[in-house]
Amino acid sequence: MSNFFISRERAESDLLAAAAYIGERIKSSDGHAEAMNAVVPRYLANGEVDLAAELANSVNDPYSRDRLLTLIAEKCAAIDDDEYALQLADAIEDRGLRVQAFERIGMVKAAKGEISKAEDIAVGMEHPDFVYSGIAVFQESDGDEASAADTLDRIEFASARVAAMLHIAAANIQKDEYQQAVKWLEKAVVSAHEIEHVEEKIRALCDVGNQFIEAKQNDKAVETFAAAREIAELLDNVHRDPFLATCALGFLHSGSADMGDSTLDLVTDKTSMASALLGFARDAWTKDAKDDAVETLEESYAILRSQREAETRDSRARNALLASIATQFAGFGKTERGVEIAFENPDPNERTGALTQIVRILTIQNEDELARQTLDEIDDDAGRLFAFIGMADVKRSQDKSGESIAFLDEAALMADSIPQLASRSGVLNEIAARFAEQGQTEKAREIISQNMSLISEILDNSSQAALLASIVDILDDSGMQISESDREHLRHFVRKTDT
Repeated sequence: MSNFFISRERAESDLLAAAAYIGERIKSSDGHAEAMNAVVPRYLANGEVDLAAELANSVNDPYSRDRLLTLIAEKCAAIDDDEYALQLADAIEDRGLRVQAFERIGMVKAAKGEISKAEDIAVGMEHPDFVYSGIAVFQESDGDEASAADTLDRIEFASARVAAMLHIAAANIQKDEYQQAVKWLEKAVVSAHEIEHVEEKIRALCDVGNQFIEAKQNDKAVETFAAAREIAELLDNVHRDPFLATCALGFLHSGSADMGDSTLDLVTDKTSMASALLGFARDAWTKDAKDDAVETLEESYAILRSQREAETRDSRARNALLASIATQFAGFGKTERGVEIAFENPDPNERTGALTQIVRILTIQNEDELARQTLDEIDDDAGRLFAFIGMADVKRSQDKSGESIAFLDEAALMADSIPQLASRSGVLNEIAARFAEQGQTEKAREIISQNMSLISEILDNSSQAALLASIVDILDDSGMQISESDREHLRHFVRKTDT
C-alpha cells in the first residue's frame, strides 16, 4: 500500500485524520480493515465522499471493502450524486453486496420520490422486489393508491409484497388512519398465504396480526393469529414452539385470553413457554392485576429453571431470558428476587446486563441506596462503571442535573479500576459524551485528554485508530474543538506511527 490519502500535516491537527493516518499505515490486512471500518463511515457522515471512497478502495479485505463501498453508494444516492453511486455499486465484487448496493440506491431514490430513477435501477436488477416495495410505499404516501397497487403487483416474491404492505399500514396507523391501514393489512394476509417458505409465512402472519392490534381491529388479529397457529402446529422442527408462543401472546394482546392459554398449552419447549409467560406477566401488570403478574412471572422462572441441559435447544436464548426475568422482578418491585435470579445466570455478560438494568430501575424508583448496593454486586469493572453511567442518565431524565453530574464525576474517578485499556477507553468516552451533553465542556475536555493519553498506551494500531475515531463523535455532537494539548497528543501518535 504505497499511496496514502491523509497527510502528516492534516493528521497532526485533526482527530479523525489522525485515526485514518494510523489506519492507513497498518500492514495487517485485518487490522487495516478494522481501522477503516471505524474511519470511513465518519468521513461519510461529514460529507467527504471522495475521501471515504478512496480509503474504502484501499482496503485489501474484499468483504470489508465491498461493505464500505455499499455505504458510500447509498450516501451518494442520498445527496443525488447518482452517477457515482451506480459506479461504486458496479465496482463491488461480492455478488450479494452488489445486489444490496443497487437495492439501497433504488430505495433511496424511491423514498425521495424520484420514481423514474428508482424504476430504471429496478429494471436492471435480477430481483428488484424491494425497490418496487419502496416505490409503492412512496406512491401510497403521496396519495396515488392505484399506482401503489400496480407497483405491488410487479413484485414476484410474496414476502416482499407483505413487507411493503406492512410498511404502508404502519404509516397509516401513525396518522390514525386505521380504516386505510386495515385495507392494506387485509391484502397483506392474502399475500402472506402465498409465501412458499412455511416459517416465513407464519412470521409474516404474526407480523400482520400485531399490526391489526395496533389498528384496533382485535377480531381480525385473532383470525390472523389463528391462521398462523394452524400452520405452526404442523411444523416438526425447532421453530414450532417459538411460533406457537408468539401466537399465544398475540391472542392475549388481541383480547382473547382463552385462546392464548390454549395455544400456550401446545408449547413443549420450556424456554419458549417461559418467554410467553413473561409476556403474560407484563400484560397482567399493565392491567393492574399485579398479584397475577408476579405469580405468572414466578411460573415463568420456575419453568425455565426446571429445564435440564439436555432439553435446552439454545443456551444463549435461555440465559438472555433468565436475565429478562430477573430484570422484570425488579420492575415489579421484587428487587431482592431479581438480584438473586440475576446471580444464577451462567453467562457473565447476561448477569452483568441484568444487574445493570436492575440498578437503573431502582434509580428510577428513587431507591438510590439500594441501587448502589446492587451496583456493588457487579464484579465486572467495566460493567459496574456502565451501571454508574446509567444512574447518571436516569437522574438527567428526572431533571436532576446536579445528581447526574455527581454520578459522572464518581464514575470518572473509578475508571482507572478497569484493567483492560480498550474497555476503559470506551467508558471514558461515554462519560465525556454525557458531560458534553449537559454543558460541562471543561469536564468533557478533561476526560477526552485523559482518554487520548490512555489510547497512546495501547499497542495495537487498529484499536488505536478505532478508539480515536470514536472520540470524533463526541466532538461533532457537541461542537467542541480539541485543545492545544490534545493536538500534541495527535503529533505524538503521528510520530509514533512514522517510526
